Amino acid sequence: MKSRMALKAMKTRSKLYWLVGGGIGMLVLLIAGLLIGNQLRTNHWANRAAAIKYAKKHFNANVKLYGTPIGNLTQTAAYHKINQKAPNTAVLNAKQGQVTLKRDAKVVTISRSQLATYFNKQHTKLPNNQSYTYPNQALLQAQKRLRAVNKTVISYQLPTRQVKFAANSLLTTVRYQNKHYQFGPSPKLTAKLNTLDQTVSTLHKSYSVTVPQGDKVAGKTIKVKNATYGWGIWVDKAAGLIKQAMLSGRDQHLDGAAAIYGLGYSTYGLGYGKANAGLGRDYVVVSLNQQEVWIVKDGRLALHLTDVVTGTKTGGSDRTPTGVYYIHYKQQNATLRGNNDDGSKYASKVNYWMPFTLSGCGLHDASWRTDWSKTAYLQGGSHGCINIKPAEIRSVWDNVKKHEPVIIYN
Repeated sequence: MKSRMALKAMKTRSKLYWLVGGGIGMLVLLIAGLLIGNQLRTNHWANRAAAIKYAKKHFNANVKLYGTPIGNLTQTAAYHKINQKAPNTAVLNAKQGQVTLKRDAKVVTISRSQLATYFNKQHTKLPNNQSYTYPNQALLQAQKRLRAVNKTVISYQLPTRQVKFAANSLLTTVRYQNKHYQFGPSPKLTAKLNTLDQTVSTLHKSYSVTVPQGDKVAGKTIKVKNATYGWGIWVDKAAGLIKQAMLSGRDQHLDGAAAIYGLGYSTYGLGYGKANAGLGRDYVVVSLNQQEVWIVKDGRLALHLTDVVTGTKTGGSDRTPTGVYYIHYKQQNATLRGNNDDGSKYASKVNYWMPFTLSGCGLHDASWRTDWSKTAYLQGGSHGCINIKPAEIRSVWDNVKKHEPVIIYN
């Protein structure tokens, strides 16, 4: 049998072996742990770097732009997807009172620069699962505005009446795209304005007016017809103004004076809103039978001429036309040109020229005339103009203004 000493030594060596072996094992595990840890850390930073690189070019996972999911897409892919799927147009159907969102393939829904702005808004250093929703605010605002447009009523003010124009009964469609609003055909609006024009226009309308007699402003009442003096509704312009007012989305008042037209030398309507049948308080009156001219200023008689000569009564085209015209312009030192009855041409120099018809009739001095009698106009009158003595023309010039009405009657 082994001695107790030998057994004790063996036990001691056994413990030592275990201790050494355990130490070596621990060391191996420690080294393995260090190696694995280093590898894990290396993988972690590699994955992190890859994620950062991915996030630089891709949208986060839960991004919706203009109602279109674009999660994990690159900007280029998102650009194409949005422009292929997202609505970009708002259309009002006035009759139905509905506004729908549609996509027009010809319209770019979002630009690359706009997309980049949204990308920067949602961009994070590392990808995440947070939700990002970016609606098309411009389109939503347009949708809201078009609903308001359909409820608008425009009050159109004219001198003798106020007319209502309701969008829901006069419009057909209104379209919004590319930051612009476009109206579809609006035949009902045009028809209503045309009817209104026929009712209120003063052009070519006959009416009664009081003209001077002797030295009295209110001498007698005659019936006259507007020739070129007056105004009418400029339908196309009025329709445009009404539509633009409707686009505000609220009820408005419009002054009809902003859309009128006239005839003759000027295309501006004249007499709009004036009293005395639109003639106002400043006008010229010419009596062909009496061969007289009256100039009324501020409702008072400023000048009365009893020795003028008008167009030749038996001269056909040389007659002075009757009706209500207006002074086109005023010119000093003019040369009047035309044809005589025998076909020869004439060129007459005048010091003061105030035309009132496009055919060449006007007020002017006539230094060549010798016959100023009351009967001169019957066979030896002018070519249609109102001949005034040189000594009296300056008074006429000083009292007559551009666009003043000229009433000519028999």
